Amino acid sequence: MSSSRRHFLKQASAIALGFSGLHHFVGAGMPGRDNQSRWANRFGPLQPDPDGILDLPDGFSYQIISRHGERMDDGFFVPHRADGMATFPGPDGLTLLVRNHEVSVGADREEGPFRGDDALAARLSPEQVYDVDGDGIPCAGGTTTVVYNTEAQRVERQFLSLVGTERNCAGGPTPWNTWITCEETVRRAGDNCEHDHGYPFEVPATATPRLAEPVPIKAMGRFNHEAVAVDPASGIVYQTEDRGDGLVYRYIPDEPGNLLRGGRLQALVVTDQPRLDTRNWETETVPTGAPMAVRWIDLDDIEAPDDDLRLRGFEAGAARFARGEGMWYSDGGAIFFACTNGGRIEKGQIWKYTPSAHEGTPHEADAPGMLELFAEPNDGGLIDNADNLTVSPWGDLIVCEDGSGEQYLAGVTPDGSFYKFAHNAMDNDSEMAGATFSPDGSTFFVNIQHAGLTLAITGPWNKA
Repeated sequence: MSSSRRHFLKQASAIALGFSGLHHFVGAGMPGRDNQSRWANRFGPLQPDPDGILDLPDGFSYQIISRHGERMDDGFFVPHRADGMATFPGPDGLTLLVRNHEVSVGADREEGPFRGDDALAARLSPEQVYDVDGDGIPCAGGTTTVVYNTEAQRVERQFLSLVGTERNCAGGPTPWNTWITCEETVRRAGDNCEHDHGYPFEVPATATPRLAEPVPIKAMGRFNHEAVAVDPASGIVYQTEDRGDGLVYRYIPDEPGNLLRGGRLQALVVTDQPRLDTRNWETETVPTGAPMAVRWIDLDDIEAPDDDLRLRGFEAGAARFARGEGMWYSDGGAIFFACTNGGRIEKGQIWKYTPSAHEGTPHEADAPGMLELFAEPNDGGLIDNADNLTVSPWGDLIVCEDGSGEQYLAGVTPDGSFYKFAHNAMDNDSEMAGATFSPDGSTFFVNIQHAGLTLAITGPWNKA
């Protein structure tokens, strides 16, 4: 077993321990839990930031470690709209932070890694770029990697690590030390680009500046991808779809750990309620904390040239979800994911899927995986449109909001209480995105997307 895999499993085990308590309190018939008003005092009230960037509890501090438009160590520029991220253990105790950039084809050239400098773009060979726009310039979406020293709290280097993709929104880490970055688009070839978009790509976490091979994992399906979570026990990859009528998918690779070798794409079906509408928009179709057995159905024509994969899947029995977004795996059998505008007042839901002990095998029907609506506060003061999420080293769920007006990082404790950990104090109503902790647990990273900032936060985590 590699050191990176041991680290992954150790961290995931700690996460699972914390969330065993959260399942008990949030998902087990707590009175009034559809409109919870329970607030935690995990770290204390937020203190106004004199610089007007990020309000944090007393004792916590942040530093801006990367800005859109900065020149990176490879000569390119930090692209705009940083979104999903994950960290990996690097050499000599360094942290490798792989960061998405949700930049669209046809966006202002200043948002990309070349800042309108065609000569800079020409440094790249065609083999290094997935796609180009109608002017022959590489599509400006992709990923960057930040090599960070948590002991000294400084950036050692940062560089472009994937280029030529579009709207790289979220994704997820793998147990084998790579980042799966996902395109939140279904742009077709000929629409100001040469290739189809809407795929995941794999980016190795490395401290050495280099570009990942831009190979789409087409067997994982072509749709409006959002996030993924990988179960290290089975190698199965779970996926969310950011559509108001999206599905939840799983990809069973023919060779675990080698996603490009092919596999099966399936959609989640609630066994006793085919075509279940889980959104709870008009009626409470799904109550909180009621586990439901599931099965998975194979999907065909998965590159979906008509962008109808979710529609065909629903007609075949798959459950429908309200904008599936952030997704995170915790060892011990829990995969958590957010649906941004689920619930009666469309402020968001958090779901939990527990895989079968025989996940992905013919025997899983004997002990099926279980899905439950984990939390649906229906209170914008608690969760205002849940988006990216992660799990802290002590077991709290940290959720990025993407609602209207002021935006926060919201926490959910193992006893089911909610709290605000951070507030975007800038006058831009920007979502925060990419919440993730360093492997050593000392540093929390997050993006303020519209401002083009990546922050590193430290403080008295031991209060938790």
